[in-house]
Amino acid sequence: MSTHRVHVVMDRSSPVPLYHQLAEQLSGSIADGTLQPGDPFENEVALAERLQLSRPTVRRAIQELVDDGLVVRRRGVGTTVANRKVHRNVRISSLYDDLERAGRKPCTQVLEFEMVTDERAAAGLDLPPDTPLVYVSRLRLADDQPLALMQNWIPGHDDLTVEELEANGLYAALRDRGVQPVVAQQSIGARMATAAERRRLGLRGSQPVLTLTRMAFDAGGKAVEFGDHCYPAANYTIDLMVDVR
Repeated sequence: MSTHRVHVVMDRSSPVPLYHQLAEQLSGSIADGTLQPGDPFENEVALAERLQLSRPTVRRAIQELVDDGLVVRRRGVGTTVANRKVHRNVRISSLYDDLERAGRKPCTQVLEFEMVTDERAAAGLDLPPDTPLVYVSRLRLADDQPLALMQNWIPGHDDLTVEELEANGLYAALRDRGVQPVVAQQSIGARMATAAERRRLGLRGSQPVLTLTRMAFDAGGKAVEFGDHCYPAANYTIDLMVDVR
């Protein structure tokens, strides 16, 4: 299996760190198809010598790709491009943003959009049970394939529109309103899909789904959103970074 050498141009006069320049160009080569799933990466030593970079710089760039789920390291095999499954780090980010970052083509269908009260969502956000919340149910697709069913309850933003939620991610719409989630509690689980979920996600038989429930808050502790999402387990992984200190 031959190693793929990606054309990389380093701008040493740029304020952008060299490791980040390298990571961006390598991830771009994955996004545009220059590097395909399973393709081997040029090894760290060879890449450092070819680009006249230090090994720690190259190592940090490749680690960024590993952290984003774009490449995998295997003992005896080396570093290769990951498959097309969506790999998502447990961090406060939008699935729409994650898909775009990974070079995928996200698309959203809004299934339900209304003002409601919901005791479970309000309790998760530490709000009174009768707090009005914008409820939105969406089907997220990647490259025209169903990837996620997402339910979200958002306090205080009754100016959200179906059009912007279908054009961009929820977090992009909130950022446009000056809202930035900085802390969240997330719960990850797995279960059998309901009949409605099987129909929407194109699942067959007893295929399971991964679930993610999230309560997000801004820097001042103000509630941002309550999310309840499910994903086909066969097409989705959630990566966790564990500090073992």
